[in-house]
Amino acid sequence: MSTAAQERHKSVAVDVGGVIVGGGHPIVVQSMTNTDTADVEGTARQVAALARAGSELVRITVDRDEAAAAVPKIRDRLAQMNVRVPIVGDFHYNGHTLLTNYPGCAEALDKYRINPGNVGFKNKRDPQFTQIVEMAIKHSKPVRIGVNWGSLDQELLTKLMDDNSRTPEPLDAREVTHEAMVQSALLSASRAEEIGLPKNRIILSAKVSAVQDLIAVYVELARRSDYALHLGLTEAGMGSKGIVASSAAMGVLLQQGIGDTVRVSLTPEPNGDRTLEVQVAQELLQTMGLRTFVPLVAACPGCGRTTSTTFQELASDIQSFIRTSMPEWKARYPGVETLNVAVMGCIVNGPGESKHADIGISLPGTGETPTAPVFVDGKKVATLRGPTLTADFKAMVIDYIERRFGAGAKAAE
Repeated sequence: MSTAAQERHKSVAVDVGGVIVGGGHPIVVQSMTNTDTADVEGTARQVAALARAGSELVRITVDRDEAAAAVPKIRDRLAQMNVRVPIVGDFHYNGHTLLTNYPGCAEALDKYRINPGNVGFKNKRDPQFTQIVEMAIKHSKPVRIGVNWGSLDQELLTKLMDDNSRTPEPLDAREVTHEAMVQSALLSASRAEEIGLPKNRIILSAKVSAVQDLIAVYVELARRSDYALHLGLTEAGMGSKGIVASSAAMGVLLQQGIGDTVRVSLTPEPNGDRTLEVQVAQELLQTMGLRTFVPLVAACPGCGRTTSTTFQELASDIQSFIRTSMPEWKARYPGVETLNVAVMGCIVNGPGESKHADIGISLPGTGETPTAPVFVDGKKVATLRGPTLTADFKAMVIDYIERRFGAGAKAAE
């Protein structure tokens, strides 16, 4: 177990529709739909896809009457699809009105997310914030108070900037903004508790789009509170940029034991797969040793010794096969997520790496004998060759899983 897992930020546990966030429980992966919530079928299908990919909480936008009216229908449609995942409603500006006017929506959701920067303005802020919190209390729902760099409470920020300018040694404006984010979250949480929402129904987040800013804000937020914390780099971007930025920021915080639930906010490619953000979040937690979701496939990067693309194709094939099979395997093969597979490309590190894996194959490189030894639990058990090599190795992986994690293996224990 990693140091981060052993020395987690001591947070209060929050029950979100049966999924426990905080309190030392496993870090929860969540995601968000990008469909029009008023489209019941489209939204339900995307929620189902995210849940099947491994998202343990799914957030949906609730921005207008039609969306609020659709929420109970989405819940019912998911039940018909045999999908059980807590649904979080994302509210901005008019959440107090929608939750009040659509009690079916308020009841169907498992958590409300509100932004103290736009829950209401001037003299409307506290009454509208209070109204949402009271609805959460009435329906026994937790609330995420989500501060965002792009919609920060400007009155609070202005006050802190003015106060800072009068100090003998003023802080940098960026540092003052960090403090404004932390204060916005903590003051809002304190106000929610005053209204009657218990601490074990409050989750905080403070999202920014720059790595160092995110680290600075969350370190301070964790130092000054024991609320459950949701991590996420907002507006992270597309493709590798978004993946690298999110992993860099959250990796540092997770290593310090900060964070109880995470979302990797990736901008999808046109017609891209929304579930990619779930996969990245899982891989981040798994590579850090904080959770285990799917079997690991170790594969060499290739070099001048590996003229054939066979090992690349085999590694890709095995990894895709494992990920798509996991929903079924979780039920059939308890513990299969701990499996380690190695697909190596030449004799330099291939045999040794394969011996370290549960099952591994070392493919021939340039000038090497066209044979591929297979190792199981550190021992050579077979040598594969010829055009059926990929299919043969895949069959051996399936056989290994059945013998080690299947019903027969459990009965023999």
